[in-house]
Amino acid sequence: YFAGRQRDASDYFLGKHDLPWWAVMLSIVATETSALTVISVPGIAARTNLTFLQLPFGYLLGRIGVALWLLPGYFTGQQETAYTRLEARFGKETRRLASGVFLSIRALGDSVRVFATAIPLAIVTGWSIPVSVATAVVVTVVYTWAGGLKAVVWVDLLQLGVYLFGALATLWIASQLAGGFGASLARASAAGKLHAIDWRLSLTTPYSLLGGLIGGALLSAASHGTDHMMVQRLLATPSLRDARRAIIGSGVVVIAQFVIFLLVGTLLWAAGADQGVTSGDEIYPRFMVNALPAGVAGLAVAGLLAAAMSTVSSSLNSLASASTHDFYAPLTGRREPRHLLTVGRWFTLVWATVLMGGALSFGGNSQPVVEVALSIASITYGGL
Repeated sequence: YFAGRQRDASDYFLGKHDLPWWAVMLSIVATETSALTVISVPGIAARTNLTFLQLPFGYLLGRIGVALWLLPGYFTGQQETAYTRLEARFGKETRRLASGVFLSIRALGDSVRVFATAIPLAIVTGWSIPVSVATAVVVTVVYTWAGGLKAVVWVDLLQLGVYLFGALATLWIASQLAGGFGASLARASAAGKLHAIDWRLSLTTPYSLLGGLIGGALLSAASHGTDHMMVQRLLATPSLRDARRAIIGSGVVVIAQFVIFLLVGTLLWAAGADQGVTSGDEIYPRFMVNALPAGVAGLAVAGLLAAAMSTVSSSLNSLASASTHDFYAPLTGRREPRHLLTVGRWFTLVWATVLMGGALSFGGNSQPVVEVALSIASITYGGL
């Protein structure tokens, strides 16, 4: 349906600037919620406590800052990518440098996310990691290549519903296996698993209130204010007001979503799902295989794949957009809208191959994948 409605590069990459703010808001949430979030955040809660929840409150602060100070500049003039405005102020080389940083960090970070997707897929199906990686990317690239940003956004909404329903179903079943929701939380509280705020004034503690608010705000300001994958969605809304609604609303929804994922991890601990598992990232996937009824297990796995596909599809479209508008068009002088549409689709295939190769390079890593992804982002987001 969407493939037949793509007339030029603007349709393909910016959805004609007429996407509703609430759809963009939920698409932002689905996009930033990859499979690594779904499997790694519950693992953190199962192994530690709820202090990770301090981070999304920082995310909300960062998004408010982006809405107030950065978004007005993006809605001035004709912005093709998040880095178009840099050319007018600092020159072409600065624009290309910023876009190049985005391309490299997005490819690295989303390679980790693709690898995270392969973990539960391999556990459930018995496939090898390479086959699981290829499956996740190939399935996603089909509708991304054909339909562009509009297809990505509307499919994101469906995928968000699938992975949240899977998480809520897991939450309920884990609570019943652990003796009931109330009893599980009482045990968790007695064990210190519901500890959510770390008041220590330390910037080296992984999850403290100070670190969560400052680090979360800075990371979110960079990821949602300078990363083209997020800015691209905001540019697809009809107006600055709609873009502000979308980005601030996404911060509120993300907090609620993290509460769900962390509670899933806490109840997995209460159900004993962390016993005999060496990596926190394996707790949730193995619980799916060993404890969930067949239908619910299939739903939970579908949720993981949905979370992965929403991130990968968004990444592919934004990588292709930046490659086309920030590099190909200026360097070749070819700016015909129909031609750039064709080029953008080819870049989608190129970046799909890059993500598959990058994902395979992260095999054997013992650190929680969500922390690997956040560490990669922190390397260059400060500069952006």
